[in-house]
Parts: sequence; C-alpha cells; structure tokens
Amino acid sequence: MSRYSKKQTVSAETQAEALKIAKGNQQPGQTKEQTRLIAQGIQKGIDQYKKKQKAKARELDKRLKSTRQKAVPEAVIEVQERIVYRQHWLPWSLLVVTWLGMGGYFFFP
Repeated sequence: MSRYSKKQTVSAETQAEALKIAKGNQQPGQTKEQTRLIAQGIQKGIDQYKKKQKAKARELDKRLKSTRQKAVPEAVIEVQERIVYRQHWLPWSLLVVTWLGMGGYFFFP
C-alpha cells in the first residue's frame, strides 16, 4: 500500500479562490459547467504557481545553507591563527648593559 497518493489534493482555499475569480470573470450567458471548467483551469494555474514558489524557496534555502557552511570554516581558521609577539632587542640590551655597569661600579670601585 502506498503511503502517499499520487494524485494531489487541492486545498479548499485554492478551490474557493479559483471559483471566486471564475465567477468574477463570468460572461453573460455562460453556463455553470463552463464556469466550473474555467475555475478548474484557474485552480491548476494557482497550483503550478505555488509549486514554482516552493521550488524557488527550497533552492534559496539550499544556497543560504551552503554559504553558511562555507563561511563557518573560514571563521574557525581565522580564530585558530596564532599571534606571535616579537620584542625589539634594544631594551633588553640596554638592561643588560645597565646591570653590568652597576655590577662593575659596585665590585670594582
């Protein structure tokens, strides 16, 4: 037994909207049968439009997900970068020279 039927059922809202549009465009002398057939055509058009919009929305979601997934690893790489601080040699050399000078001054008067 099939879980989903192959024939798509149309929502009552779509049927009502299609019938409303068909009655709004009804010509004088047009039979109920003709109006019903026109409503069915409008209903099919509405269904096709909704399917296209859903497909576009799915495609947009896929593109957004792929861009988000691509953007996340780049951010992780930037966070993992190691910053190395290099100090200049001049302050350390001046400190050593100062200590040697003070030591020489106190031990060799």
